[in-house]
Amino acid sequence: MYRNQTKEIRIGDVKIGGNNPVAIQSMTNTKTEDAAATVEQILRLEAAGCEIIRCAVPTMEAAEALKEIKKQIHIPLVADIHFDYRLAIAAIENGADKIRINPGNIGSPEKVKAVVDKAKEYGIPIRVGVNSGSLEKHLLEKYGGVTAEGIVESALDKVRLIEDMGYDNLVVSIKSSDVLMCVKAHELIAEQCPYPLHVGITEAGTLYSGNVKSSVGLGIILHEGIGNTIRVSLTGDPAEEIRTAKLILKTLGLRKGGIEVVSCPTCGRTKIDLIGLANEVEKMVADIPLDIKVAVMGCVVNGPGEAKEADIGIAGGVGEGLLIKKGQIVKKVKEEELLSTLRQELLNWNR
Repeated sequence: MYRNQTKEIRIGDVKIGGNNPVAIQSMTNTKTEDAAATVEQILRLEAAGCEIIRCAVPTMEAAEALKEIKKQIHIPLVADIHFDYRLAIAAIENGADKIRINPGNIGSPEKVKAVVDKAKEYGIPIRVGVNSGSLEKHLLEKYGGVTAEGIVESALDKVRLIEDMGYDNLVVSIKSSDVLMCVKAHELIAEQCPYPLHVGITEAGTLYSGNVKSSVGLGIILHEGIGNTIRVSLTGDPAEEIRTAKLILKTLGLRKGGIEVVSCPTCGRTKIDLIGLANEVEKMVADIPLDIKVAVMGCVVNGPGEAKEADIGIAGGVGEGLLIKKGQIVKKVKEEELLSTLRQELLNWNR
């Protein structure tokens, strides 16, 4: 099913699937057992725009910490369980709004059913997650290795297992670090799965490579109308995942709000530190709640013309620069005053 055709699922106060907007997720990298550190990180991610947060639950202590964490945060909390079904049950009892499991890792059908029954009792959804690295041996043999078809078959097998236990409050996630394989898998499962899809490129890498791979993969998948929640997986500060996810959604027209900064590439005409200035502008506008486009141009020759599509912009010269609105020069200011002048204009923007 495509995005607006999937079943609607509620995770805490957030609805996904159906006509609801694509939600942004992230995952904490603190020790969940350290409730204070985990809460601190989640609150920072909330401020960045995170809408659903997932925490690893590798121990019973971590499962019990969820109760304290839940009291202090404002977004739905998902418990990530890998092997021990008892941890899934404890996480639900301690307030998890959703649990993420791979039923194949949980063990016997009896153990899976114990988790499903507890989720049913508390009315919370189960995210059925399958990664390319956890594909079953018989599927590896059937398809001659890891393939998109194998990933989809594995996921749908798990879905049917839980459906046969009388539960359909489900979210499905299939991930691979191979971008094009991940895209193909989502195209295949979208035709067969009525449940919301959580999409991401797993193990995408560091800030640089992870952003590129996630932007390409998620960009294709989302543009095809697939995906109800997303996570950008990065080896780094989870706040960077949120920034990238917001920009991907905005670039695809799936989300509005926030200032978009455009800047020209540097060239031989550039007389100011354009790279530094553009980065400063991007940081500076992060806390300004406007839905406009800001241009940062490197020279006064082409700056006004190139900034025509922006609502407001600045262009640097030799020791001075221009403030531009809709391609028209408003005033000339000293180079060191460009940033503060732009900020004042934005803070006093006539909405």
